[in-house]
Formats: sequence, C-alpha cells, structure tokens
Amino acid sequence: MMLSVENGCYKYPKSERQILKDICFELDEGQLLAILGPNGAGKTTLLRCVMGLLKWEKGVSRLEGRDIRRIPNRELWQTVAYVPQAKAAAAIYTTEEMILLGRSSRFGLLAQPKEEDMDVVRQVMERLHIQHLAGRKCSEISGGELQMVLIAKALAAEPRVLVLDEPESNLDFRNQLLILDAISSLTAEGMTCVFNTHYPAHALQRADRALLLSRDGGFRFGPTAEVVTEAHIEQAFGVKAVIGEIETPDRVLRDVIPLSLSSEAAAVTGLAADRRSIAAIAVIAHDFARAEEINSLLHEYGEHVIGRMGLPYRPGGVHVITVTLDAPASRVQELVTRLDRLPGVSVKATYAKDKEEAPIG
Repeated sequence: MMLSVENGCYKYPKSERQILKDICFELDEGQLLAILGPNGAGKTTLLRCVMGLLKWEKGVSRLEGRDIRRIPNRELWQTVAYVPQAKAAAAIYTTEEMILLGRSSRFGLLAQPKEEDMDVVRQVMERLHIQHLAGRKCSEISGGELQMVLIAKALAAEPRVLVLDEPESNLDFRNQLLILDAISSLTAEGMTCVFNTHYPAHALQRADRALLLSRDGGFRFGPTAEVVTEAHIEQAFGVKAVIGEIETPDRVLRDVIPLSLSSEAAAVTGLAADRRSIAAIAVIAHDFARAEEINSLLHEYGEHVIGRMGLPYRPGGVHVITVTLDAPASRVQELVTRLDRLPGVSVKATYAKDKEEAPIG
C-alpha cells in the first residue's frame, strides 16, 4: 500500500454540508488515479485533505501505512510533490529559479544549490519541452506556460508521489499531450500519480484507477473502466453521454461524447454492466527490453488468459505479442491502459461479436 485514505470526511467551517463522505481508496506504487466530478463536488478539497493540507473531520490519509499528518514536513515533501492550479507567480523569479524551488526539500532554503541540482532543473525542463522558457520571468509567460513550469518544479523534487490539480487546464492540445505523456511515463517508471481532471476521456485513456465524486458527497472508486461508464457519468454530472472508441494506426482510444442534459439522475441500467467478453490484444514493442515488462503485466491477468503467442522480429526491431482473454470488458481495458502506458509500446484490443441466434424454421 503506497497511498491510501480511510473513511475520509470533510465539511467546510461554518457549513452544515458534508462535502466529502467516507472517502476510501488505496493506490500502489506506479498506479495512476484520476479524480473526476462536477464543479463543487470537492475535487481540490479532496487533494488537500489527502496530503494533510486540510484536516479530515474524520478519517486518515496514509503514506506507506503512516498517518500523513504525523510525517515530518521535510520528509513528507521529499516524497510527495503537489502541483496546484496555475494562477500567479512572483515576478522576481525566472523559470529556472521557480523550478529550483522544488529542490528546496533536498538542500534546504538557506543552503546553496549544487551543480547536480541545476542538472535536475535542466533535465525536467527538457522532459517537458520548456527549454525555450529559460531565463524568462514567471510573470512574463502565459498561464499555460506557467502550469508547465509548476509541474517541472514538482518533478525537480524527485518525488515518489505526484499530486496534480487539473494539470491539463489552460493548456493547448500539444501541451495537454506533453503533460499526459509525462504522467504516463512517470507511472511506468514506478511513481504514484494522482490528478484531478475535467476530461473523462483522459481518465479512460491514461488512468489505472478512477474516483468519481458526486455533489452529495458520495463517490465511486475502482478500475477506470468500471467507474467511468455512461450510467455513472449521467448520475454524477446529469449529462447523457456515449463512450466510444476511435481507432488510430497504432492504438484504439476511448472517448466520451456528451449528448444532452439529463432531466434527472439515471438509475443504474445495463449500461453499467461489465459484460464478459472474448478479446484479443495485439502488442508491438519497439524495444526488446520491454518484452519482460509486458510479460510481467500479462502474468497479473493470468486467470483470464486463454492463449498467447510471442514473436521477436529482429529485422524490424520489434517484438510482437498476441494474447487472448476471456474476461470482463473492464479488466481487458485496464490491461490495455497499462500496456499502452509503457514507452515504445503499441496496443489494440479486438472484441468478439455477440453470438447471433440461429434463425427459427
């Protein structure tokens, strides 16, 4: 258990409304959690409670089994990094200086940074493709650029847990992809990440787990494909939506398209059912070293595997793996999401059609 919350409850001072009720979840090392919910459901409040910045009215947040509020600040912020929503920044700081502040838990506020600290600053700027912002004042860049700098600041701390509040907000498509790709690669490397988002599709495409908040303080938590369904979206947001798939040359992406406002919250229907399916997953790894990681992942789903085949094609520099499963659709999608997050890996799932009834007579 890396990060967990047990029966977390919170209400604002002088308010009778319980904004968060008995929140519970557990995340392991290397898992990615997306938190969704309508405006006012308490997504940012939840993040602040999880990290101990706000005190739970009841319940506890734990990091490796320890109560977060009992972990010394310096130790905590060497392990956890937080990226709030970008608003404003002190005019006196350049982008490098702002990012270097993320290293303060490593060398102390009064100590002089070392060359290795500056190397980390340069590395995270390169990772997020923001080298062109070097030397500029934070007050002179756009809100989207500032968001990227704040994420770089968090990564400079070299945390084991990264918590982000709507990291894709105020970013164009390119920078949204840069951030999502960075988060995906960090979790593939073993970092635990939590992010709030207004984009259900980003949760479906990237996250292992999802936590969906509702306005009444309730929540759903579990594998993303089980939580982010058409019925649950209608219940939480009051919007009828359809979840579909878009096929690209190297993968199939799930998307959420809102259709219309719902007159009332939907009852749980067959849309929420997790139908069992026969599925074939095709995986192409462009790095032979990835084959071992892929096999390790497939082993976790061994109870569903009914056949598999692997073929290295060295002239093309790829390793091709095909695996057939008999599993709930959510488990198939969960595996596809985890495989897709591995660098240099392309993956697609194909589902068997429902068996047609034989004609009568």
